[in-house]
Amino acid sequence: MPMYEYQCQECGLVFEVRQKFSDAPVEECRECQGPVKKLISQSGFALKGGGWYDQGYSASKSAPSCPAAADGSCGGCPKAS
Repeated sequence: MPMYEYQCQECGLVFEVRQKFSDAPVEECRECQGPVKKLISQSGFALKGGGWYDQGYSASKSAPSCPAAADGSCGGCPKAS
């Protein structure tokens, strides 16, 4: 469910509410019951699970992560062996 930010127009309190898209917007402040307005705020998201990244859109799994490991000149990292 999305998280929405609201700001009270009387006391200035900024608060968040987790709501469904189909829920009606909040109309009054939790503290003073004054009118509120919905804020446009920055949102974040996280990609979870296997998804597109693990299905071929990431860097090649066969490519070495250490450039020196490709020609065998790297002796210190575990990728060279």
